[in-house]
Amino acid sequence: MRASKVSGVIGIMGLSAALLTGCGDGDGGGSDKPFAKDSADQIAAKAVEATKKADSMRLKGDMRQDGRNVSLDLVVDQEKNCEGTVDNAGAKAELRHMNGTLYVRGNEQYWKNSLKNQPGSEKVQSKVVDKWVKMPADDASTSGMCDKQGLIASMDEDKSTRKGMKKGDTTTIGGKEAITLKKKASGGETHTMYVATEGKPYILRTTVQGGNEPNEATFSDYNKPVSPKTPSKGDVVDLQQLAAAGR
Repeated sequence: MRASKVSGVIGIMGLSAALLTGCGDGDGGGSDKPFAKDSADQIAAKAVEATKKADSMRLKGDMRQDGRNVSLDLVVDQEKNCEGTVDNAGAKAELRHMNGTLYVRGNEQYWKNSLKNQPGSEKVQSKVVDKWVKMPADDASTSGMCDKQGLIASMDEDKSTRKGMKKGDTTTIGGKEAITLKKKASGGETHTMYVATEGKPYILRTTVQGGNEPNEATFSDYNKPVSPKTPSKGDVVDLQQLAAAGR
């Protein structure tokens, strides 16, 4: 089995991008305060820029994807340090990334999915379940992982979906005041973005309600240190070495 064929973590960035879909850049009126002189376009642009510049953040999200419930809880910084969890319909894994190395600790279902159709997968699976697995540095499945800037950049991939949002009332997200930006999409789903009104205009939450793939993502813990610990040596399995040994 080639280690580079192992998958399972690659979908996390796709999940993050999907959770962010609908963050708007449209025009609108509405509430007189705050951002009284800014359109919804301008508020969203400021929010994306501020979020890009933040040293770190936490992203916690839930979505419906291909009929399955998927959730993500991840802290990440500008240096690509990160740690957190992902749960894809019961296939659960913990992640830690530091010093250019990604460690994954998945349950049985996670590795069953990840090693599907790989030669010798059953033998490998028995050695990696509930262990911290050190992923190869050049493994394609890990490229882009824990890339905060790449995650935020995904918001701007299709600007056509981000037109026409309207300013709404202020509300509270995680104890912080936020202005609401909302848009009704052609498919009937409602896209909402919440932007902090005090301090930096960070994105605090995005939601998509209705449609086939509703989702919600909450952003918090801006600029807090992200310091994942390297797993203890006795709990680590090197996937590349395991594959090379043919075991």
